[in-house]
Amino acid sequence: MHLPVLGARSAVREPREEPRWTDWRWQLANMLTTVDELATYVQLSEAERAGFAVSKTLFRVGITPYYASLMDPVHASCPIRMQAIPATAEMTIREEELRDPLGEDARNPAPSVIHKYPDRVLFLVVDRCGIYCRHCNRRRLVGGDEPPTTADLEAGLAYIAKTRRIRDVLLSGGDPLLLSTRRLDYLLGRLRAIPHVETIRIGTRLPVVCPMRIDDELCAALRKHHPLFINTHFNHVKELTPEAVRACERLVDAGIPVGNQAVLLRGVNSSVRSLRALFRALLRARVKPYYLFQGDTVIGTDHLRTPVETAQELYRQLRGYMNGMAIPQLVLDAPGGGGKVPIVPNYIESLDEREVVVRNYRGLQVSYPQPTERDCTVAYDAVQFADEPADDDSDPA
Repeated sequence: MHLPVLGARSAVREPREEPRWTDWRWQLANMLTTVDELATYVQLSEAERAGFAVSKTLFRVGITPYYASLMDPVHASCPIRMQAIPATAEMTIREEELRDPLGEDARNPAPSVIHKYPDRVLFLVVDRCGIYCRHCNRRRLVGGDEPPTTADLEAGLAYIAKTRRIRDVLLSGGDPLLLSTRRLDYLLGRLRAIPHVETIRIGTRLPVVCPMRIDDELCAALRKHHPLFINTHFNHVKELTPEAVRACERLVDAGIPVGNQAVLLRGVNSSVRSLRALFRALLRARVKPYYLFQGDTVIGTDHLRTPVETAQELYRQLRGYMNGMAIPQLVLDAPGGGGKVPIVPNYIESLDEREVVVRNYRGLQVSYPQPTERDCTVAYDAVQFADEPADDDSDPA
């Protein structure tokens, strides 16, 4: 699709006039990957053009027309543009930054499976995305030329089936909702047939960048595989368009709880005002804010990360000032595979056997008396749960 080069928004044909605009397959087939294509939507700054020039050595570019239509046509500081358009700052690589920041490659016991936590695994079912986020922590794997094969997926399913400590499977990639509905339905059915798999999750950004993918056919297929959960990835309230909200509500109406995993990004959402607006809007859309991630130490993303103390101060100004349901967990995914670690501010001033002194969200000290009885043994557990297999807490690596 070729539109006139943008001078001002009023001078450009409205891209949504494209007759196939609401067809998710058309959106994905017409992803914008070049300067010329994106220039039909925005006035690219010299810095953005320079970012495109070096992007081939960094990480591929791919943006759905829908997501590009959300961009401010003039201002390069637009939070949508900053997430999707490459920057020359990505070429600045610190020694501490990692190709595999979460230590996944060392915990890959079968093709397409990452087993980092004792009772759950990542199942990487596709290597493509509906957008290639500039903060992507899996850029070494996505957007390449070697997607998982049928043999890879079968080997992954076999590993999950034989490993009884796995109770939860998270489909990821890439974006699992890029699979055809029929293919996705098949994989979910195979997982649901494994007796020890209790819950299935899907991680996807398509409700954000291609909400037309969440159609009736998809929802009908997904609702067959409960308990099923979806986590998506809104980072700014500007992304919560009427189309995106309808997509989330359609999933919820199909009985699928939807959570959101946001990443704290410098200049994108690194203000109290931005975070409050995002989390309140998510809750209005019936999406539970789940995680707020400190940026991962992935190669070329130092310019997007905030200091941890900044993250803690932002979080401090959420707690108590908003509905608790709207406040996600603030976590750091420890480099090298250490797992998610809460980094919330410390509200405990002192603690002993007699009392705990805390400082509340208004800065006031409050004393909480400790119970006099210290023994917390629960004798009933031994009776009630005697037949349940013991948890295997060993490190799967």
